Amino acid sequence: MTQKISRETLDLLLIPSTATLTSVLRQHGITRTFMHGVAPLRPNMKMAGPAFTLRYLPMREDLDPGTVDNLKDVQRVGIEQIGEGEVFVVDARGDTRAGTMGSILATRLHCRGAAGIVTDGAYRDSPVIAELGIPAYAAAMNAHTNKTIHHPSEIQVPVACGDVAVCPGDIIVGDEEGVVVVPAQLADEVAQTAAEMEEKEVFITEKIQAGASIIGVYPPDEKTLAEYEEWKRKRRERN
Repeated sequence: MTQKISRETLDLLLIPSTATLTSVLRQHGITRTFMHGVAPLRPNMKMAGPAFTLRYLPMREDLDPGTVDNLKDVQRVGIEQIGEGEVFVVDARGDTRAGTMGSILATRLHCRGAAGIVTDGAYRDSPVIAELGIPAYAAAMNAHTNKTIHHPSEIQVPVACGDVAVCPGDIIVGDEEGVVVVPAQLADEVAQTAAEMEEKEVFITEKIQAGASIIGVYPPDEKTLAEYEEWKRKRRERN
């Protein structure tokens, strides 16, 4: 059973940048969290949701019959099982020589309410997927169909994506910079801490933009922290 994460926590995780989240996770001793080489298909993408995982093996001719059976093909079975708000995470071993899926399967994920799609491989029909309205992240684009290179092996097992371990139910957060993995058991605490850190960095950035030195401001000393508390109080009153 994966841990149930509240909507409130997911909404909080949408506030901080992935950079802030990696900093908070480092405070917990977890450093391998940001997916290497995985980027959004278009700007202004943002997502947060539990991972629903698919693991690919290298294609081998005897493993695939050559015809698609929607009731047996592991990827298609997974797409018909994913829950609303989950993120479909595809472990393609970093191999971008073929797409991991095309626009029709991505459309089905979108219609099922998936919160996003992530792969350390490629998509085919990438321009169409980019316009679907579902956040989509990949390492590349490639028009070749998946089974020229990949064999869909297992769903809902621990995988590696972008050189990061992903367990089913881990929280996948994406922004314009990329994708970070938040272990499910830390999600509530990380969300709260990161949202607060993001607000503090807004304050610090405003001070730097106004001409302040980084000395005593970044990191903040007691005087700056007192100023931040007053700034935060006034901001709360305005909102």
